[in-house]
This record gives sequence, C-alpha cells and structure tokens, in this order.
Amino acid sequence: MIEVNGLVKNYGPKRAVDGVSFTVRKGDILGFLGPNGAGKSTTMKMITGFLRPTAGTAVVDGHDVTRDPVAVKRRLGYLPESAPAYGEMTVAEFLAFIAETRGYRDAAARRERVERAINLTHLESVRAQAIETLSKGYKQRVGFAQALLHDPAVLILDEPTDGLDPNQKHEVRSLIKKMAADKAVVLSTHILEEVEAICTRVIIINHGKVVVDETPEQFRARRPGARLDEIFRSLTTADA
Repeated sequence: MIEVNGLVKNYGPKRAVDGVSFTVRKGDILGFLGPNGAGKSTTMKMITGFLRPTAGTAVVDGHDVTRDPVAVKRRLGYLPESAPAYGEMTVAEFLAFIAETRGYRDAAARRERVERAINLTHLESVRAQAIETLSKGYKQRVGFAQALLHDPAVLILDEPTDGLDPNQKHEVRSLIKKMAADKAVVLSTHILEEVEAICTRVIIINHGKVVVDETPEQFRARRPGARLDEIFRSLTTADA
C-alpha cells in the first residue's frame, strides 16, 4: 500500500531526511518513532504530497506522489501535527466542507459521510460548536474525523492521541486497530505504550535515517526485561 524509496529532503544546507526507505502493507499499523527533529513529520508530509522530496519518491496504492500527488491525496487520510482546522466553523460545517472537497457533491452522500465520521470519533455532543471553542482533545478528534471521513485505504496520523485524556486515547487506539484490518496505517507517536498497544511494526528514524525497522517483539528482544522507552533511548543515543 505504501512504498517509500530513498526519500531525501534538504532545507538549504540542512538534510532533514536522508534516504528513507520502507514499505507498509494492508493490515499494518506502523509505529513511526524518533526524537524531536529526527525527520518524522517531514517524511510523512512527503508521503502525503504536502512536501516535494529533494530526491526519491513514495508510491501510495499504486500512485507515485511526485508524478500524481492528487491521486495520492484521494487515497489517503492525513492527520497533520496539531490538527489544523477552520476555527470559525462548527464541527459539522467543517466536516461537510471536507466531504465536499473530497468529491461528495450529493447532499445525502455528504450528510452520510459526516454522520459516520462524527459517530466514529464521538463528536455528537460538540457537533454544533465552533472549533475554536473546543478543548485540545476535541480539536484533535475533529482532525481525526476529517482524516477518516472518506474511508481511505491509507491513514497517515501524526500524533493522533496528542491532547486526549486516557479514556479518549483508548477509544482512538481501539478505532485505529479496528480500521486497520483493511487499511495501511502509519502512526507517528512519542507514546511508547501506544506502540505496545496497537502497532505491528516499529520504525525508528534518527538524524533523518532509518535506524530500526522490525516488529515490537524483535524490538523488545534486543534487551529482554528492559522497558520499551529505555531501548528507544539507547538506540537513538547510540545513533547520535
């Protein structure tokens, strides 16, 4: 579903992403880890077509992001960091706007998409509320709702549980796990218990390069008995 081939991104003399390659299959939930500034968000933005690579490319559901970025965007749902939205719109208005931009011109079809997204992300109680008045957790859920509104084959989620309380985190993780059966999911997170709970693979990126690509079980087997966060810190520190 996703093939990332030698992605490079330079900002002037600084190389933010340095030859990143990996694949994600249907049913995978890929935990994409790394310290701040490692290149995670930049890599995700290149996969989704929001940033053009300096070199390399990504193929999403058979479409090359450098040749046909619009086709790639049709096939994926993207939750960027901090879940940007139009604050003056209500939740329902914003999701209806997203549905229309996704091609749902028929009012009934648009309404069905919006209701499904609201129900999946438990936004019923704030559907008529302006987004700018919502808590951080609810804003995050609105961002998640727009990402899954069109039932995409690929989900790219940058810190999807950021700002949520423990119960909300559990709900979102359960939803991701449930939806992943027929999707490919890339999940950036700083929460290592999230990796333990739902991820089927782990990639660690540091200084723009992949330093680990394996299952959580293989990851833990490096140091039996150690906590996941201890292993993560030792790997990123050693690579630095």
